[in-house]
Amino acid sequence: MAKLISKTYGDALLEIAKEEKKVDLLLEEVTAVMAILKDNPEFSKLMNNPRISVDEKQTVMSNVFEGRISNELMGFFSMIVNKGRYDHIDEILTYFQDEVKKIKGIGVAYVTTPLELSDAQKKNVEKKLLETAGFKQMEMHYDIDSELVGGMRIRIGDRVVDSSIHTKILKMQQDMMKVMV
Repeated sequence: MAKLISKTYGDALLEIAKEEKKVDLLLEEVTAVMAILKDNPEFSKLMNNPRISVDEKQTVMSNVFEGRISNELMGFFSMIVNKGRYDHIDEILTYFQDEVKKIKGIGVAYVTTPLELSDAQKKNVEKKLLETAGFKQMEMHYDIDSELVGGMRIRIGDRVVDSSIHTKILKMQQDMMKVMV
């Protein structure tokens, strides 16, 4: 159900962005709002409180965002509050971001390594991904997991390439268990 809600409302916001030719602006605003909401979890608690009326929630939204974000996004937030869907705001905005990135040919990669990569290594990984994944641009996220021992794990969407030594050892263990039985 949550996926359907995020898709329905995310697609609606995307249509508004396209019609008004403000895709880049709304992506920028959505990204900024998501950061603000993440840094202020109390705001979401307030907006999801059933004891607070829709009118009061609308007033809070206006006081916080009006004049700071576009009228299109302000109107969208107003609709979300009126429809009682504020509890899905993170999923809706994430869906919107993902769809805009697809349209723009931006791939999002999560790279996990056992040690911190140098800037040159990061540039090399990004270059290889651009060559092989077919994106125009990459948004890179790096993480460290010492359990990998060596190699790396790369996730782009639902695709995972795992060349880590940890995974190879686990596979060898599984193969050995099959032989022993």
